[in-house]
Amino acid sequence: MKINYIKIACFTFAMGVMIGCDDFIDVDPRQNYSEEDSPSNLEPEAFVNGIYGMMTEWDYAFSYLGITEIISDNADKGSSPGDPGGDKALLDGLTHTASSGSFEAMWANWYKAIGRATYSIEYTENYGLTDEAYKNRLIGEAKFLRAYHYFFLVRGWGDVPLQHIDLVNRVPKAEVYDYIEQDLLEAIAVLPEKSEYAQQDLGRVTKGAAKALLSKVYLYQQDWANAYDYANQVITSGQYSLEPDYAQIWRANTENGVESIFEVQGRGESIAHGVQQYSETQGARGPSGWGWGFNTPSQNLLDAFNAEGDVIRRDATIIFRGETMYDGRIVSESVENPMYNEKAYSSANAGAGDGDKNIRVLRLAEILLIRAEAANELNNTDVAVSSLNDVRGRVNLGVVSFTSQSQMRAAIWKERRLELAFEHDRWFDLIRTGQAPAAMTANGKTFETGKHELFPIPNNQLIATPGMVPNPGY
Repeated sequence: MKINYIKIACFTFAMGVMIGCDDFIDVDPRQNYSEEDSPSNLEPEAFVNGIYGMMTEWDYAFSYLGITEIISDNADKGSSPGDPGGDKALLDGLTHTASSGSFEAMWANWYKAIGRATYSIEYTENYGLTDEAYKNRLIGEAKFLRAYHYFFLVRGWGDVPLQHIDLVNRVPKAEVYDYIEQDLLEAIAVLPEKSEYAQQDLGRVTKGAAKALLSKVYLYQQDWANAYDYANQVITSGQYSLEPDYAQIWRANTENGVESIFEVQGRGESIAHGVQQYSETQGARGPSGWGWGFNTPSQNLLDAFNAEGDVIRRDATIIFRGETMYDGRIVSESVENPMYNEKAYSSANAGAGDGDKNIRVLRLAEILLIRAEAANELNNTDVAVSSLNDVRGRVNLGVVSFTSQSQMRAAIWKERRLELAFEHDRWFDLIRTGQAPAAMTANGKTFETGKHELFPIPNNQLIATPGMVPNPGY
């Protein structure tokens, strides 16, 4: 199933204010219509689909990789040594600035998606739908997606403007989190469970997805009780189970499968516009290759897998030079980089610009690890151990043993890295847990405390809104 996303473009007016599309926060929430369409005859669902569609844009195939993985110890820039990939070499070396394009691209994308969500909520509320359950579901989907995008902004930049309140003044991050929580709680109240969706709607936001994201939001605030509660609700809902074979999670046959809580829909009955060039930018580069070779696994990550004896997850995460893939594709010994990201690989459409691969966003294993971490902080040792061992058991690793809460905490953090490598959370995990300075040093990078905890407000945003306060060090 692939949601019929509507492609999105800026109009010259936005939210009732006459401005241009370069004002990143104040952006038009409407779509680019075909000639026979107009805003007045589109159904509310079309506007909601347009929010989902923001996650298939080019930004997610390149800028997103830069500020979530390449910047971390999981990945290197990749490609050729002389190819900077725009600002990817700067991100890899932690020498980025406020002019680095990846920050600007994702800042604009996420605020644009938020604008789409806010508009779609208002449009749906006022459209006159008589099916209350359907109307509320659409509003719930939009509120989840708005919360999801604000979650990236608050994790990356800290205090950020709430778009519907002010376009310049940055709201304290605690208030941003409050707004995210409100959206998710309201979404939970009206969204159906995964099993309650019709087949043609599989892949839309569910009650379980909203609870899973809310548990993660609470985790980042160290609200252990709520993180535990909402993670536990997802785990015990009967809606999800671990995929038995870890390597299958990123293949076509498990899309929207038993472990999937939320993923970006990229696959249709024919190859269609998934996340534009997501597989291509990360594909093997050179002879027999199919891509640009960016966002390559680091030696540091490989060493972490090997130190744990984690063969199953290592080989499901990393494509090695010279290997034969599960579908028979031979990766030449002559490709440019020694390793590539296997979780981005699409067997049917490896190098095409319009990818056909669903991108996993939330899945049950992460929620088990959230429950484990929260339980450990709440001194609920039995649940912490059992949750962690559920994840480890799938990949044939031994049960954990520890003598202190701090040892268990470290074990859970390590498990998150190995289980979720290249799923775009590593940098944020390093920041929230305070591991970033030591981890970056171990990976040969210099982490500047007091600066690198936050991303820079994009320079073009500061030019457009000179009253906005930049982040320290930039």
